[in-house]
Amino acid sequence: MNAAARFATHVIATRFEDLPPDAVLKAKTFVLDSLGVGIAGTSLGGGAGLLAVASGWGAVEEAQVWGRTARLPAPAAAFLNAWQMHNQEFDCLHDRAFVHAMASVLPAAMAAADRRGGVAGKELIVAIAVGVDVAASLGMASRSGFRFFRPATAGGFGAVAAAGRVLGLDEGTLAGAFAWQLAQASGTMQAHLEGSPIIPAQVGFNARSALHACELAPLGFAPTRDVFEGEFGYLPLFEADWELEPALDALGRTFLISGVSHKPYPAGRAAHAGIEGAATLQRTHGFAAEDVEQVQVIAPRQVQRMVGRPVRPDAGSAYARLCIGYAIAKVLQHGALDLAHFRGKALADASTHALAERVRVEVDGTAGSIALAPQRVVVRLRNGVEHEWACETLPGCPMRPLDRERHLAKFRRCLDFAAEPLAPEAPERLIAMVDRLDELSDTRELSALVAAW
Repeated sequence: MNAAARFATHVIATRFEDLPPDAVLKAKTFVLDSLGVGIAGTSLGGGAGLLAVASGWGAVEEAQVWGRTARLPAPAAAFLNAWQMHNQEFDCLHDRAFVHAMASVLPAAMAAADRRGGVAGKELIVAIAVGVDVAASLGMASRSGFRFFRPATAGGFGAVAAAGRVLGLDEGTLAGAFAWQLAQASGTMQAHLEGSPIIPAQVGFNARSALHACELAPLGFAPTRDVFEGEFGYLPLFEADWELEPALDALGRTFLISGVSHKPYPAGRAAHAGIEGAATLQRTHGFAAEDVEQVQVIAPRQVQRMVGRPVRPDAGSAYARLCIGYAIAKVLQHGALDLAHFRGKALADASTHALAERVRVEVDGTAGSIALAPQRVVVRLRNGVEHEWACETLPGCPMRPLDRERHLAKFRRCLDFAAEPLAPEAPERLIAMVDRLDELSDTRELSALVAAW
């Protein structure tokens, strides 16, 4: 049995009763987190234009766009909701896999559920769990750094799994849908290298194509068979150095939703330890931003590659979110890092840029590693005093999870950035509904709550 068939069997055969309690809890946690982040993404620059374009992709109003009054064809809604989720670098991810799986999986699953006329909450939870399994398994199979933008490429196959499960595809048809997804998979690291706002659109493209793959697979075309491991399959082309068998063997025994990490800061994940370290040292020792001579972040090479770019005063928010110097400067100036720090006049603040230029990323001894930890932060003050902080794991990971208070505070803060207001009672009703998602009889109730008022 090839990888596509093994994934398909896992996706279709898994029952809600097969999920351990932690997997169910994590699915609920990251549904709420993802919806909040996705609603906040409605107000980012470019959203109105993308909505206008996506509205031209069909006249059927079958799936809800989160945080808006608009309803679009399911593929278009999946595209826009995925873009909204990933456009602020605030969405959860699986650290080991380097995949923002929920950014593709949840938009595809909810769009498919809306198209189908609603499904039970338990079915949505299972679809999310198996979708994350597929996306994160592909990420964990890689033994090398990024060649393509993995959150988009691997995430798209997870989206196929989730949408296919919701739409009721059988195992053979779902395996064929993976083949249709391979024909559409895309995502360049050039956008990440340049800090281009196209980064989150790539996640959206693959979420949209997942719905198309699920539409096309039932047509009965003879699909590509060795989708993942063939000579020109996904892994040889997109990852080069890989080993999938351990992840396939773990299917049904380990549910990877339990390994997903919260993002406490709206910035690239590789910057999170540096941000936490700078904030912790400032709280502990009471120095001001003006007192700082230099900040050193000593970390694996992957951190330097992902977020060690120089600050650019003319750069937009997408670039700033991937600049550790900018993020650390903002947290030292304000004591926290907020979505507002990546919008409007805050991006052009000269004092932020001057401080960011004094932040340095130095590569530690793990030069060949693709890990993001351990990390050390050293702050040297103008009076010559140095303060040091270190961590072995990133904040928000399963070993250091956000508590419920911080989780809900993040969700509520995200809703403050909705482009179109939700009903006044929607935030607390959403929290309560997601808490009992496994008791929900129809997911259209959830879609109705995330619609703008």
